Amino acid sequence: MDSRELDYDLPPELVTQHPPPRRDESRLLVYSRVDGAVSHHVFRELPQLVHALTVVNDTRVVAARIPIERPRGEVLLLEQVEPPDVWEALARPTRRLRPGERYGPVELLEHRGEGRWLVRLEGEPAGDVPLPPYITEPLADPSRYQTVYARERGSAAAPTAGLHFTPEVLARLDVERVTLHVGLDTFRPLQTGTVEEHRIHGERYAVEAAAWERIRVAPAVLAVGTTTVRVLETLARGAPLAGRTELYVTPGFEFRRVDHLLTNFHLPRSTLLALVMAFAGVEEVRRLYELAIRERYRFYSFGDAMLIL
Repeated sequence: MDSRELDYDLPPELVTQHPPPRRDESRLLVYSRVDGAVSHHVFRELPQLVHALTVVNDTRVVAARIPIERPRGEVLLLEQVEPPDVWEALARPTRRLRPGERYGPVELLEHRGEGRWLVRLEGEPAGDVPLPPYITEPLADPSRYQTVYARERGSAAAPTAGLHFTPEVLARLDVERVTLHVGLDTFRPLQTGTVEEHRIHGERYAVEAAAWERIRVAPAVLAVGTTTVRVLETLARGAPLAGRTELYVTPGFEFRRVDHLLTNFHLPRSTLLALVMAFAGVEEVRRLYELAIRERYRFYSFGDAMLIL
């Protein structure tokens, strides 16, 4: 599949800079794969629209963006690799940084290429919220980049499909939890000629045995977000209940445990968009995105959502 098939044109004003006043006031585009029907809703209506075990990713975003003064730049923590203090991170400006140097609470240990470093962090992460680069305006309330059910600290980015949930909406659903700590490679655009040539780094996941048993035997499962899909489809292929997954879902993939998908609208040339196309069909997703743009849906992390049945 040519990577250009993941391109689309988005008016810049639809890139959402701020979350809505209430999480569940986001709009929700609903698409049925059975008959192609499309309808438009508000997120708080979700429990009325789908009857399935709802599986969420309870990872918690780390306060991972640590500014450095000389040279002016930043360290972005990606993953804790040797508890309690050794992390993999992105650091810039990489060419002006040196192994063995200390920058505030961060000591650079080893350059691993492509801006990645092994670093030692003094104390707990106490930086800024690691908002994606397309959000250029400050976030008044950092908790809005966490889901209300976030529990297990470890992500470099939020599982954004979950940002729409409120405790009230959750209380009306049958919910189970999994954990996948999101790395930035999930969100990096494809830079290869074909979708299949792209490679993603592994990400850590863990699922309790009782949770997986409920998910395994459920008549139908709604996966909240692409990260949840990757955990469930990894386990459905016989993987252990905890480990790392490098599962890369592209069109033609056989889904074994996910029946419905709740997701945001994703960036062009992203692995996330490839996964959605795998689930709903390439041409179908293109049409849905064109419709969402015409209907002025909000895109990306703080944007609106889509439910694929």
